[in-house]
Amino acid sequence: MSSVVGTDDLLLVTLDTLRFDVAEELAAAGRIPNLARHLPGGVWERRHAPGSFTYASHQAIFAGFLPTPAAPGPHPRLFAARFAGSETTAEGTFVYDTPDLVSGLAQAGYRTVCVGGVGFFNRQGPLGSVLPGLFQDSHWEPEFGVVSPTSFESQVDRAEKVVASLPHDQRLFLFVNVSALHQPNWFHLPGATRESGDTRETHAAALEYVDRHIGRLFAAASSRRRCFAIVCSDHGTAYGDGGYTGHRLGHEVVWTVPYAQFFLPGPGPAEGAR
Repeated sequence: MSSVVGTDDLLLVTLDTLRFDVAEELAAAGRIPNLARHLPGGVWERRHAPGSFTYASHQAIFAGFLPTPAAPGPHPRLFAARFAGSETTAEGTFVYDTPDLVSGLAQAGYRTVCVGGVGFFNRQGPLGSVLPGLFQDSHWEPEFGVVSPTSFESQVDRAEKVVASLPHDQRLFLFVNVSALHQPNWFHLPGATRESGDTRETHAAALEYVDRHIGRLFAAASSRRRCFAIVCSDHGTAYGDGGYTGHRLGHEVVWTVPYAQFFLPGPGPAEGAR
């Protein structure tokens, strides 16, 4: 990342609450083709979340602690604040001298933009302003939130406008917190009702919904130059597993998350110059 930062645009997408097992099954079954074509080897990497709910996990992610590979380490990190004694800062790590990755990228010349999703990004109170407050620009509308059946489409619409408004030579760090997977998600499965509630099946249907529109986000993020993308979950969620429902708890389905990183090729020379 020490050679990528300053050259490429950056995209970080957190698929809020996405379970690893659901993501893995849908990729294997060909149900998320737009995501799967970008996954290295066509599969998600199994990782451990840095937190068990959105606020904790994103505080860690924005400090440079992305989900950790689910295997014995140490695992060198892509991003890290300069910190004496760090055992996961390696030669290729992008090291910054600020308290968080977002301000570190801003210091490196990036425009930092957040397109929020769940309530911790809605700026409707002090707590909901902490995470988006790290960014130079932050966007949230009710249409982006968990109760909107068209939340991700609306988020992508805003992301496209953000990218289109930037000068071509301005590097971009775009963060999108996708709310569609989070409860309530019953409305993404045909035939499901409010009374039948959210299930593992409606969670899967929500991921299929996101997959139908994520190609537009990838296209926008790489429309000006090559873009390095990270797509991951911040934590999973339980649907009766072991008697548990929800997250902010220490269950395997909460701690185990899907992760992928890849480059999105930029436009050709003629298109890029235009």
